[in-house]
Amino acid sequence: MVVCIPIEDWIDLHTFSPKEIPSLLEEYLMECQKKGFKEVRIIHGKGKGVQRQIVHAFLQNFPLVESFRPAPHEAGSWGATIATLRIE
Repeated sequence: MVVCIPIEDWIDLHTFSPKEIPSLLEEYLMECQKKGFKEVRIIHGKGKGVQRQIVHAFLQNFPLVESFRPAPHEAGSWGATIATLRIE
């Protein structure tokens, strides 16, 4: 099933299953880079950390990502990740 989501500088993964996350992030981050976003916030939730682990493993190996870190307290703390994208 194809899901169309608006491309903003943040995405909330709560409505997606863990198996959908890598392909979703790949498409999302490529579109964010095309739009010129330097940083994006990926909201994965706190929970048991399953989605956070999937997100971090993906970001660590994705060539468009320069770096990533936990979001500041006001932006979700350890329930979200800030990814810095490479500029083309």
